[in-house]
Amino acid sequence: MANETTSETLAALSIEQKAALCIGSDFWHTTAVPEHNIEALLVTDGPHGLRRQPDDGDHVGIGGSLPATCFPTASALGSSWDPALVREVGQAIGVEARAQGVAVVLGPGVNIKRSPLCGRNFEYVSEDPHVAGRIGAALVEGIQSQQVGGSVKHFAANNQETDRIRVSAEVDERTLREIYLPAFEYIITTARPWTVMCSYNKLNGTYASQHRWLLTDVLRDEWGFDGVVVSDWGAVHDRVGALAAGLDLEMPPNLGVSDRAVVEAVRSGQLDIAALDRTSARMLALLERSRQRQPAESDAAAHHALARRAAAESIVLLKNEGVLPLVDDAELRVLLVGEFARTMRFQGAGSSQVNPTRIDVLLDELASLLPSSRITFAPDADAAESALHADVVVACIGLSPEDESEGYDRTHIDLPVAQVELVHALAATGRPVVVALINGSAVRVSDWADEVDAIVECWLAGQATAGALADILSGQINPSGKLTETIPRRLADNSAYLNFPGEQGHVRYGEGVFVGYRGYDAQQVDVSYPFGHGLSYTDFDYADLSVDLAGSVTDGDLRITVSCTVTNAGDRIGAEVVQLYVGDPVASVARPPRELRAFRKLQVAPGRAERVEFRLVERDLSFWSSSHGRWLAEPGQFVIEVGASSRDIRLRTVIDLDGPPAGLPLTDSSTLLEWLADPVGRERLHAAVGVDANGRPNGILGQPAMAAMIGNFPLPSLVVFPGLGITHDVVESLLPRQ
Repeated sequence: MANETTSETLAALSIEQKAALCIGSDFWHTTAVPEHNIEALLVTDGPHGLRRQPDDGDHVGIGGSLPATCFPTASALGSSWDPALVREVGQAIGVEARAQGVAVVLGPGVNIKRSPLCGRNFEYVSEDPHVAGRIGAALVEGIQSQQVGGSVKHFAANNQETDRIRVSAEVDERTLREIYLPAFEYIITTARPWTVMCSYNKLNGTYASQHRWLLTDVLRDEWGFDGVVVSDWGAVHDRVGALAAGLDLEMPPNLGVSDRAVVEAVRSGQLDIAALDRTSARMLALLERSRQRQPAESDAAAHHALARRAAAESIVLLKNEGVLPLVDDAELRVLLVGEFARTMRFQGAGSSQVNPTRIDVLLDELASLLPSSRITFAPDADAAESALHADVVVACIGLSPEDESEGYDRTHIDLPVAQVELVHALAATGRPVVVALINGSAVRVSDWADEVDAIVECWLAGQATAGALADILSGQINPSGKLTETIPRRLADNSAYLNFPGEQGHVRYGEGVFVGYRGYDAQQVDVSYPFGHGLSYTDFDYADLSVDLAGSVTDGDLRITVSCTVTNAGDRIGAEVVQLYVGDPVASVARPPRELRAFRKLQVAPGRAERVEFRLVERDLSFWSSSHGRWLAEPGQFVIEVGASSRDIRLRTVIDLDGPPAGLPLTDSSTLLEWLADPVGRERLHAAVGVDANGRPNGILGQPAMAAMIGNFPLPSLVVFPGLGITHDVVESLLPRQ
């Protein structure tokens, strides 16, 4: 192929060779065709570091892998709200991929955290698609800057592990378009990933691997994706049907079965040869892209330093009543409690596990940053006695690998009973208690949070978690992480509670668009810590909100510029994540009170002010109208809010959006009230029904009470009611037969 064009190579390949190209050759490699100079490509798991197995690895691809930097998992990295930082991490992963001969890294994962119970939430960014899309795009851009492909996954509606191989996610199109597809859409249209990985599950009854609307109509025709669609490992049930739907590469290969089925389908005419040619051409294009990759050497020390910086930016300070940061002093006695203080948990269980190049130990790292202080350690609930001799207690608690993993979901969000009892016992000593949480997904804190002085959410922040935590505790770094998922007071408050994880092969997304903070805010439910929350060792003031509108919805060029001033009112340099929310309080459909539409992370020096500017377009004010089959921004008032979280709104204003009302498409199923609500439809209906001698509308149009009572009947259904003036002739004039 090196001496041939792609089209020449494609023309020279036999049907059998083309069929072989669209399945792998083994667990991690694509198929080589040596006679046409087509080499095999190596792919490997991600997304927070390489899991590159040696050639003699185990047959199911879960065993030991070559050493690589374990960066923060997505649950942590997303909490940095820092695309530039995430891009750096992606670049480092790309460099390590080059060093290990990897062509495609299988990540990032941008599925929405519909429920805190999802066992794989540590691999996902957020409950909000805007954050997930921006963080995911940055990681893809970083990886692919090194001529290594990214693979956005799992497409789509893979929001649980229970029965994940076959469960059907029942999701209406509006919910798909507003919640579960936008992160993928943004990454596809801006970062241009080389590959997209389809999910295991069914979507509305059809396997994602065979879903033509998903893989072709939306992904390729609407969003312009030109890369390779690869299956999740073992997600293909009908290779011919999947190929026809738009799935290019089956992994791992069902050798001798899938390839033979494709050949037979082409020869029998069941499968159009053009479909096989398109898939083969995409595989050849992927090969051409991968050939731009140059060898590299990975700097393990530099990458560990980056992992530590990324982890520190990802840690969220949930609560602080003045106990943090710790100031080094010969009189200061700090007691570290919990096994995590010396054996840190830093990543989740399952296919994303990285074999780290090194692992930081909190006991050692904190001692090095507080050299004059006395740092001691106690491993368990017996620690209460030791706490009596300490000035500050830092309790490292959280979840074990068995509590959250790929392959199964959690059944509750509580911490282990022994750990909660430990917190109660430590708090009872009267000593200041700092709790450091080590977990991949939200845990309940409402049963003990009021008893402690500070809470630090570390997530699973990679191999440098302990070092980064020491940086935060000691004040070497001012915390700037913010929650990308709500921490509820109890599981039952979550909007998906009654519909997760489904039953008998189906899971109904009954909460619709009211996912995460959208649901909590709509129902005005108290939460422990809201979406977007995160404290600092300094304070930020917001002022001078301005909103400028240009263009219009009618002309399709609406532009909205929102700006405000953020001032560091404290005495430490710090970073603030400024969040912009939009709400449509009076709409024709149910909409959340507010939805995140933009954010910016600013580093501001003490006493200094920074002006931040956001730009919105029509899509940012729109909802997906299933009736119109498009995004729709209705005229009227919209609320623009800027704040530090979804529950900490600092600035607010209202704008008026001009434009004609959209109205519903009028069909033979449209109701009388829908005809009357549409200006053009109302005029036509009045003209068809006519008026009496006094100029009053005939029939039901002159009887408002009657119209209100039976106005929800479709217009053709009213012809059987005498005296309403809605006759067959009237309906025929309005809705002529096709």
